[in-house]
This record gives sequence, C-alpha cells and structure tokens, in this order.
Amino acid sequence: MPRRTRRSGRDQRVRPQRHKDVLHGAGRHRAHDFRCTGCRLDVSLVAPGTAHRNHCPNCLTSLHVDLRIPGDRAAGCGGRMEPLSLTVRPDGEWMLIHRCLSCGRLSANRIAGDDNALVLVRLALRPLQDRRVANSALLAVR
Repeated sequence: MPRRTRRSGRDQRVRPQRHKDVLHGAGRHRAHDFRCTGCRLDVSLVAPGTAHRNHCPNCLTSLHVDLRIPGDRAAGCGGRMEPLSLTVRPDGEWMLIHRCLSCGRLSANRIAGDDNALVLVRLALRPLQDRRVANSALLAVR
C-alpha cells in the first residue's frame, strides 16, 4: 500500500477507507458474532448445548437484551450483566445467575458446552471464600 503524503492547506483530501474483510473468512460474518463487553473477545452465536448464545464463554459476562423468553431480545435496558452465582436444576443442569449492573434485574441462563470450566468452578466456589458463609453452612448441617 503506498504511503500517504500530507498535503498542506486547502488541498488536503481524505481517502475513503477500504472495506476490511477481517471476520469473513471460512463463511463467518459479523452478523454471527458479537464482541464481549467484559473481555472484548469476539464470540460466535453458535453455542453447543443451547439454542441462544447469551453470554461470553470466556468471562461469562452477558448483556441485558432478553426480557422473558431466551432469544426474544425484547429488553430495553441493554446493560451489562455480570455473573453472580450458579444454580442447579432438578435434572442436574447448571444455570448461570446474572445481575444487570444498570437495572439490577436477575436472570438465569443455561451454561453452554464451551464455557470456561475454570471460571464456572470459581463462580461455584465463590460463596466458600467468605468464611462467615462457610461457617454458617457447616453449623446448619450439624
């Protein structure tokens, strides 16, 4: 690519930017990806184990876009949702509990097959980091 030369005065022209085909290799397109607001990773919408990708598999951060039904994209908030905790369904499936940092709403989302296992385990063990919670849980068992 030839170098641009600076022109002084009124004769300075701006060359239009050319299209950059960065994410379009091997059939991928920007419409099938999103950029995580937490770790800035480009994430594919295709997720093993769930029909609607709604969080980053790396840091588990999400956006408040769904209102009641997964994939409805009817929420007007659009705030960043941080992973708060995990819960387990009666059938053994793990669910992520997210809290919106803008409006405070809680939501439960299915984990995907490609979610970072270390981050999931850290999130599951988070209540045990506080000794008061661990001690009260042990006292309740006796």
